[in-house]
Order: sequence, then structure tokens, then C-alpha cells
Amino acid sequence: MQKRPKVWRKVVANVPPWLYLGSVFILVGIVVVMTMRNTHREKSLTAQTLLEKGAALIKAFESGARTGMGMHWRGDQFQVLLEEMANQPGIFYLAVTGEDGLILADSDKGKIGSRLHGPEEMKALAIGAKEKWRVTSLADGRKAFEVYRDFAPLARRDAAEYCEEEVWQYACPWSRPGSSQGTGRQAIFIAFDVAPFDAALAEDMHNTVILSAILLLLGVGGVMTLFWAQSYRFSRRQLQDTRAFASEIINNLPVGLITTDSDGKLAVVNSAAERISGLKAADIMGKIPEEVLPGAWCSLRDVVDKGEPVMEHETECSFDGEKNLPLSLSASKILNEEGTHLGNLFIFRDLGEVRRLQEEVRRKEKLAALGSLAAGVAHEIRNPLSSIKGFAKYFEGQCAEGSQGRELAAVMAQEVDRLNRVITELLDFARPSDLKTRSTDVGSLIEHSLRLVRQDAEGKKITVTFDRNAGLPVIAIDPDRLTQALLNLYLNAIQAMENGGTLAVRAAADGRGGVRIEVEDSGKGIAPESLSSIFNPYFTTKSSGTGLGLAIVQKIIEAHRGEVKVKSTPDRGTTFNILLPVGRPEGVAS
Repeated sequence: MQKRPKVWRKVVANVPPWLYLGSVFILVGIVVVMTMRNTHREKSLTAQTLLEKGAALIKAFESGARTGMGMHWRGDQFQVLLEEMANQPGIFYLAVTGEDGLILADSDKGKIGSRLHGPEEMKALAIGAKEKWRVTSLADGRKAFEVYRDFAPLARRDAAEYCEEEVWQYACPWSRPGSSQGTGRQAIFIAFDVAPFDAALAEDMHNTVILSAILLLLGVGGVMTLFWAQSYRFSRRQLQDTRAFASEIINNLPVGLITTDSDGKLAVVNSAAERISGLKAADIMGKIPEEVLPGAWCSLRDVVDKGEPVMEHETECSFDGEKNLPLSLSASKILNEEGTHLGNLFIFRDLGEVRRLQEEVRRKEKLAALGSLAAGVAHEIRNPLSSIKGFAKYFEGQCAEGSQGRELAAVMAQEVDRLNRVITELLDFARPSDLKTRSTDVGSLIEHSLRLVRQDAEGKKITVTFDRNAGLPVIAIDPDRLTQALLNLYLNAIQAMENGGTLAVRAAADGRGGVRIEVEDSGKGIAPESLSSIFNPYFTTKSSGTGLGLAIVQKIIEAHRGEVKVKSTPDRGTTFNILLPVGRPEGVAS
């Protein structure tokens, strides 16, 4: 930081006092004008909001009345509609009157037949087809924001046609035979309680006044600080120190921030630093960093003290002496405007999530390369296998029944079939995740998939259950690929229950329009050390498995922009949880 030039100090000292005083008056005028404009704008917005709300309710009631006429409602049904619409917070009444102010329909049934406004007042209101408003006082002294306009749910000729029948005489009180208002115009009034809006306006006015006062005080303070700059140089220096701290320290950062003072003690520790380090600010404030922070962290201080800033230095630190956290550290000195050293600033980010994402990217790149390689190898192997199987069948037919040669040829054909199944799984895994989606009933799809494995389950004395939630939505999925994923999970579950058990499948809406599917078995479970690897290709705990089944499941679910999770307890069973979103997966054919 550079020191303020002496020439500038002389200019500040030689400014005439009347210039400062004039600046204060100008600032006061600006603040007053801003306050008045803000108050006027708030009142206009409040009136506009209530007017639009009243207009919407009037249109809604007209539409309801029009619908009721089409459904042959009676008068009590119109009254219920009127009362229900008026039974909202902040509404005093909703009424329909004749052109002389006599109430024809009211949210308070007891007021029908009385007068809402006098004839002269009704004429003064100049009621027309467009909504108007005014602020009036009720009989009990409360203020009301009244919105009104003509009321005509149907054209007059249509209303007369509907109301001629006896069934409509109760639904059309304004057209009842013998009514003096039956042929005149009607008006609809809705009155809102303006007390909450007045309170909010008063609160906003209060806040505006406070803010204006603060701005005024800051402005006056700034002018007076300049005016008394030469007399209060020590106070000015303290203000500069505060500005330096304020410019460097930003609250509520998503990264950890720690500062030290000029004595080298910890001065500021933000909430993100507490969360990352697990240390409480109250426990470490005022202490030397070497006493509470890791050595790898504090070694940066020597570099900073030499005047060399540190930017995005990656390291690992252990704040609790056990777990190492990957961190990105930045550090610099804090200097005031005169170049005085006030302390050091340390900023650090937790790289754990970044490392996890990097590892995920590397894993997917590795899987993509592996899939491409597998596809090429599978295509090269499948053709020779077909020839080998053909020769095996030929030799099997040439050998006598029950001979060793015939048995060896049969084994050769079986092994070729097994290799073909492995190659098929390789190709399924390597195949691009192009989905052909269509709107599908997930419940019916699950029932169909369970029928395919029910015979295998019954052969091992396994009970199959399906709990289908009644509110399952129809979502866009590829039914063939999802069936393949479910079959892989079912077969894994059946193989895990050699001595019988229960295969339970549950499906329900997840509350956001998607579907959650659970596949649970009561088998031998998965060892905790294997849980993190079960979705890796070629990882298997079975002697005859290929390790591609669950990898294919994960690939299919992720292609649907879903996720699959697993929970397992050894000797108690395993649960796979699939979440499918409601939206159509990106980049798929419909």
C-alpha cells in the first residue's frame, strides 16, 4: 500500500469550510428526496397489489357464478361460493349490489337486503367495466381498501334466459321476479383489510428513515472526517486500519478465512474455517497459530513474512491428529494505506469434494476405455467361438453314445456357451447408453420382470413379494434397459439366498415426481470392505461370476439420470435403492 502524498494533505487542509457545509446540505436534500420517493413508490405498489388481487377475485367469482349457472346451481350454492371466496385472510366482505347500493348478495348472509352505500355515493363512485379502488372506513372505524366494478357474469339476455326457470330464481337474486333491481346494473365490491399493508409500509418507512439516517450520518461523518483530517490524524489512521481489515475480511465466505493481528495472534476465524477444521473460534482466538494449527499450515507463515504471497498451495493437514484433509491454501500480508503491517491473511478450501470428482472422472474415463477395448475383443472372439462350437457339435455327433470323446465334446460346447454369455455381458457393458424412452407404468414393468425370475426363485424356496404404491407416476424410461437392470439385481439376490429366503421389491413415488425402487433380499449380505467396489467392472465375490452385472446396472440407471445406492449387513441381507427422476434423460430418443 502506498502512503498518501503530502500534496493531497495540503489540499484537504486548504478546502474552505463553507464547501464542507454546502456538501452537507446537498447530502441532506438528496436523502430527503430519496426517502419521499421511496415512500410514494411503496404506497403505489401496495395499491396496485391490492387492486390486482381484488380484480382476480372478482373475475374468479364471476367465472364461478357463470359455471354455476351452467350446472343449475341454486341460491344456497351461490352463497357458499361467495362465502368461501371471502373466507380468506385480509378480506372484510364480498358483496353484489344493485345500482342504488342495495345488497343483493353478501358474504355475510344477514346483510342481504340492507344498503352497502347510498345512491348518491354509488353515483359518485362512477362504477364501470374496469376495476377501481378507494380507501374507505367501515362502521367500526377500521380502514378498508375497496375494489369495485360492474358485475355481469353473463350477458343480460343470457342471464334473463337462465333465470326465467324456477330453478334459477334462487341462483339469480338480482333477477328474481318482483325485484326492483332485476333489470338494473349490478356492482361487485370486495374490501381488504389494509392494516397489514399499513404496518408493512410503516415498517418499510421506518427502515428507510433509519437507512437514510445512517447514510446521512456516514456522509456527514465522511465530510467532517475530511474537514478535521489535519487535527485528528491519529483518528484517521485508525479509520484506515479498519478499512484495510474490512476490505480483506469478508463474512460468510464458502472458504475458510483466518487472520492474525500485528502480534501474530489469531484475530478472526470465520464459520467456514470452523467447519473445515473442526476447531471452535472461541477456543483459538488470541492464540499463536503454532499452538492450535498443523505444522504444514503454519510453515507458510515464514514464506509470508518474507513478503512472498502464497496462492493455491495444495497440502494435507490434520487438525485433529488423525484424519488428513486435502486443502488449498492462500496467504498474504495485510497492510494499511500507509504500508504498516497489520497481520496476515490465510484462505483455505477443502479439496475433498474436488478430489472425489476428479477420481470419479478418472474412473469413468477408465471404464470408457475398458468398454471400448472389451467391445473390440468381444467381436474378435465371438466369431471363432461359433466355429469352435460347431466343431464340438460335429465331434459330439461322431462319437459313440456314452464315450469319453462325446462327453468332452459336450463340455467344450458348454464352455463355448459360457464364454458367449460372458461376451454378451461385455458387449452390454461396452454398448453406448442410448435409451429409447417412452412413458411407462413402472409398477407393471416391475411385475413383468418378477414373473421372469419367479420360477428360479421358487426352485430355491425363495418368497417373492412386491409392494406397489398406489400413487406411482408414469415416467419416461427405456423399459427394456430398466428390465435388464432389475433382472441383474434379482439374479444376484437369488444367488445370495442358497437356502431360501425373501426377495422383497418396493416401489413408491419419491415426492418430486420420480420413482424410488427398493430390491431387498435376506441373503448372506456383502462384506463392508467390498461395498465400495461392487459397481466396479470385473469385481466379484462369486467363483463363477464375471463382475459385470452390477456395473451394467449402474450404467443403465445413470443413463436415466438416476442413482443407485446399496446398504448391506453381513448375514442379514442387502438392499439396493434406485431413484429414477421424472424428467426425460438428456440426449435420448423418444
